[in-house]
Amino acid sequence: MSTQPNTMLITGATHGLGRALALRLAGPDTLLVLHGRDAGRAAEVRDEVRAAGGRAEVLLADLADLREVDRLADAVLDGFERLDVLVNNAGIGTGAPGAPRRQNADGVELRFAVNYLAGYRLADRLLPRLTGTAGRIVNVASAGQHPIDFTDPQLLAHYDGGRAYCQAKLAQIIHAFDLAERLTAAGSPVTVNALHPATYMPTGMVLESGVTPVSTIEEGTTATLALVTGDPGTRTGRYYNGLREAHPHRQAYDPAARAQLRELSAGLVRAVLGT
Repeated sequence: MSTQPNTMLITGATHGLGRALALRLAGPDTLLVLHGRDAGRAAEVRDEVRAAGGRAEVLLADLADLREVDRLADAVLDGFERLDVLVNNAGIGTGAPGAPRRQNADGVELRFAVNYLAGYRLADRLLPRLTGTAGRIVNVASAGQHPIDFTDPQLLAHYDGGRAYCQAKLAQIIHAFDLAERLTAAGSPVTVNALHPATYMPTGMVLESGVTPVSTIEEGTTATLALVTGDPGTRTGRYYNGLREAHPHRQAYDPAARAQLRELSAGLVRAVLGT
């Protein structure tokens, strides 16, 4: 009797860390669902995975738009019988030095929308499928973290690209901690962890910011792979710096901040999607 392959959704799988992770995971026992925005680049990665003996399918979506995030979730739920891992990897960087504030069509600051809110919504929509397979959620965050000012989370008053990026990355970690705690309390086997994969890998977002790369993409891929395929044990609600467990900004441990972020996120989703 044939067995179903492990199914893993990787967002932002067309370049950088996402592409490298897909190629490292390529194999006959894993079905990779590769998310991207550009059909041509996504097809190239799919073909690379298949050429390496793996199995892969492509789903396209612009994660700046919550409606497209929902369509992506619908496509996963409708098209795949199981889901074992969700890797929230897609993101945009700080932008070029001095770049102005940008927002999506619904008025949400762009880095918060893409780097955090899309992954929050995907986790919420796909959680029932992950719960059925004792799945894993991995948020690819950053050591660059800035506390969220809940009086101005959209940075309307004091915008800076670095701050926008860093507060969205901390939001990913807060969400991982908060969701892991709630799932554990409910007796769910799903694990939720976040990590800083490596420092200044030579990705498009790093090069755009003008920063000289420090780490290799291979280093970041190895660290991420440890959470995707390694023995999870009781590892949930953790943050890792590379391969080592570490402590994020103290706001991640604040129950009030977790509740505020949860309320803010749910409110933004309701405002856009009505749910």
